[in-house]
Amino acid sequence: MSATDHDTAPTRIHLVRHGTTMLNRLNRYRGRRDVPLDRGGWDDAWRAANELEHVGLTAIYSSPLRRARDTAQIIGDVAGLGRVAELPGLTNLEYGEWEGMTADEASAHDPVRFEAYQRAELGTACPGGEPLDLAEERMLLSLRTLAVLHPGETVAAVSHAAMVRLAIIGVGAKPRAEWRYALPNGSVTTFDVTDGEIALHRLPVAA
Repeated sequence: MSATDHDTAPTRIHLVRHGTTMLNRLNRYRGRRDVPLDRGGWDDAWRAANELEHVGLTAIYSSPLRRARDTAQIIGDVAGLGRVAELPGLTNLEYGEWEGMTADEASAHDPVRFEAYQRAELGTACPGGEPLDLAEERMLLSLRTLAVLHPGETVAAVSHAAMVRLAIIGVGAKPRAEWRYALPNGSVTTFDVTDGEIALHRLPVAA
């Protein structure tokens, strides 16, 4: 491949949802809480690592939160990559007053905003939290940043369910109102970035 071919080839980004935590099992919004993987979460990480072992990863990035970092470290170790780099833009949505709540509790706390959140309406935010459209913008910026850092390469990045879903609706692959679909822990969603343009390459089977 010539230098010119390399410059124009897409960067393939395998975007991984971190492994399961106890708060996942309790169906509570994790937000920026730095909760660890549970036993099943380590299994999720190993499944993602096995899925990505032979795709030719050249780098692995992670949200700063430990559940994502630990998932990324397993993927990096299996792929033979020594260092996991943190990328702050991959961190989870800030849920504000809803952090630690279940969906039912959040709905009871502020039913109007909860309904807007469920539809990912533009401008909506969890009470005291991060607006969804701004979180979407930083996630897409993170994908473009990875493409600038690794033109024509294949990389992995570990983030969080809300952020992966926002990336998917951000590139128009699913309607905004349908963003709350099943996205298993440890699942891999793949994007291609070419000259700053992001396209969905593959959704997880369950999505």
